[in-house]
Amino acid sequence: MRKKDFRAFISNNNFKNNFLTALSFITIIIFILSSSCRPGDQDASKQTEVKPRVKPGSEVFLEKHLALVKDKKVGLITNPSGVNPKLESTAWLFKNNPEINLVALYGPEHGVRGEAQAGEYVPFYFDEKFNLPVFSLYGQSLKPEPEMLKNIDELMRHFDTRSAGKIPESSMIKGIDVLVFDLQDIGTRVYTYLATMALAMESCVELDVDFIVLDRPNPLGGKILEGAVLKYPEFSSFVGLYPIPERHAMTIGELALLFNDRFLKKKARLTVIPAEGWKRDWWFDQTGLPWVMPSPNMPTLETATVYPGQVYLEGTNLSEGRGTTRPFELFGAPWIDGWELTQRLNRLQLPGVIFREAWFSPTFSKFQGERCGGCQLHVIDRESFRPFLTSLWIIRTVREMYPDKFKFHPEYFDKIMGNSDIRLALESGESPEIITGHLEAELKAFDDLRQKYLLY
Repeated sequence: MRKKDFRAFISNNNFKNNFLTALSFITIIIFILSSSCRPGDQDASKQTEVKPRVKPGSEVFLEKHLALVKDKKVGLITNPSGVNPKLESTAWLFKNNPEINLVALYGPEHGVRGEAQAGEYVPFYFDEKFNLPVFSLYGQSLKPEPEMLKNIDELMRHFDTRSAGKIPESSMIKGIDVLVFDLQDIGTRVYTYLATMALAMESCVELDVDFIVLDRPNPLGGKILEGAVLKYPEFSSFVGLYPIPERHAMTIGELALLFNDRFLKKKARLTVIPAEGWKRDWWFDQTGLPWVMPSPNMPTLETATVYPGQVYLEGTNLSEGRGTTRPFELFGAPWIDGWELTQRLNRLQLPGVIFREAWFSPTFSKFQGERCGGCQLHVIDRESFRPFLTSLWIIRTVREMYPDKFKFHPEYFDKIMGNSDIRLALESGESPEIITGHLEAELKAFDDLRQKYLLY
């Protein structure tokens, strides 16, 4: 077609009208299609799973229960895990609330700010940001001393912090009337926050101080129980005070009710503020809440998932992965062939887990700076995965492969296990399935016991 004829063709009114009509039709179709795919569209929302919304006890407390601390001096046990869904710190929310007279903070292992490594001494100090004294419940004393609760000013003036802490002025407050507990537990017995809570409750009984627990979900859910029930009182320690199983399937608030009713010599004036909206079969990533590391070596929910078994490697000469970016998921030793161990473990076909050959050099803890061979656990089905059984098989397999290298640290292993029977059974060559089978009766008894204290 010649240029002259083409110009005449497109200048024709019929062509213009038809072209504009077709363009409008195409635009409408595109708009309809794009609108149907919008995230906020009603039809699309039916196909998109909406995450549930759980309200932690701290949020419920601030909304509905401030009368519990009206006209009272308040102390708060917390750390970075004490946050609301907006990642606002409970400590700052208390500090900035005109209806709460917050006079002191108390830190568990790792400290109020969570910077101390496992087992590291945490001193008392005066925090200039909060303008409050910060007392360590993992420093000079594992149990809160009377002066921490009743004579704050005197203690802070005379206590040697051994670090860059500050002594408060004489105008500092001298006591508290109520102690509030807000920490994220990880669902296992071998975690010092449980002992911190229990011993703080004991101190509150002795000093006539109220105790309030702001409950939070159990990250591993509230249904599956695993491991040995601690033999009490023979194996009671700060890493396991009372006869509960390793994977206890209770919230920190439910455990407070259990401890108060069954184990404390005198009952504390205890109030538990339940979380709202949590269901017992929910894992933490189903709550809609943000994960904040409860401690330096608990970086992810995946870590917490394997921890109820892998923590027992602490009682052996195997590295449990401390000093790596994947603690408890990685494990090994300089004398292990990672490929060989991986082949042996995968042949067991343990439920819900696959082992991957891994090599690592810890930056601290066991084998610092040494090249270790070993594995990483990859949990592919957390509902069927059993960390306690899995780690017993890891220990048995490494003992068989390296009988001259592998060693228990008997006293510590038994302490965190809660008995000596399991170590002796492993040393005698007993199968992990038989060992865990022997634990079923005590787990059933504990399951029956805990029913009275369940809040969800």
